[in-house]
Amino acid sequence: MRFSTITSLALSSIMGASALTIPPMTKRQATDIDPVILQYALTLEHLENAFYKEALSKWDQEAFTNAGFSADFYDQLKYIAHDEEGHVLYLEAGLTAAGAQPVEACTYAFPMTDPKSFVALASVIEGVGVSAYLGAAADITSKAYLTAAGSILVTEALHQSAQRNAIGEIPMANVFGTPMGLNAVYTIASGFITACPSTNVALPVKAYPSLTLVGGQPTSIVASIQLTPKTVPTGTFYATFVSGLDIVAVDVTVANGVVTAPVPSSASGQSYVFLTSDNSGNVTDSFILAGPTIVEITPSSPTFNLTVT
Repeated sequence: MRFSTITSLALSSIMGASALTIPPMTKRQATDIDPVILQYALTLEHLENAFYKEALSKWDQEAFTNAGFSADFYDQLKYIAHDEEGHVLYLEAGLTAAGAQPVEACTYAFPMTDPKSFVALASVIEGVGVSAYLGAAADITSKAYLTAAGSILVTEALHQSAQRNAIGEIPMANVFGTPMGLNAVYTIASGFITACPSTNVALPVKAYPSLTLVGGQPTSIVASIQLTPKTVPTGTFYATFVSGLDIVAVDVTVANGVVTAPVPSSASGQSYVFLTSDNSGNVTDSFILAGPTIVEITPSSPTFNLTVT
């Protein structure tokens, strides 16, 4: 992938060859949402880039194999780290070519203490990345940039599959990917960010009130989950599950500040839960009271028709 022929030559040693050439943004494009989305994507790629480099600088191959991972998987992690660095350089080059100042990396705090906790967290972060690119796709106005975002999304999905497989989760747990809005993704990502350079352009995003999942992972569709919001909403509210292309609101019960909600049958894989004031599937700013929190839902055994028509 490239933003331009010149950029292609500059980055070829890191990102490899590609048939896709993306031109710099025109003056018209510079006034629309596309540059904002690119800065937003770069913010997330900086986080992932720092995440993998921190882990691989802490733990070597022996640490991973002692933790039960294969040497082949450790090699895959190096490719993933290479990919994330490539995404950062790619987005920086595109923004620079468009006359924009790319946002710089922030400082981060990742809750990982060993290879196992790192890989478990990696599977979640990669899933959030996939949801971010998928959710932003509808807002991108340039077809060239949409293709670029889709290309990065494919790579992030491959990363997620490798991580999920390594910790015993089914990579293809849902028939569809799960799109998430900018604010929802930022709510999750901001939990890893401790500070950002004051020179970074301000992005039009905000974090929703926090929501915490109580108990272990994963869960199943026959179970209920317990959630702890920073402040329990007043009046009637619902737990709204976003999983694949399904958005399902369920009734909740509240006791001692803990919200209990049944897992809907349509939810599967890495899913997101909000508290909402509406039960019609509207996951927009005006209806979101808290969240999202992430819940891993073990899929049911697959059933399908073997008849060839």
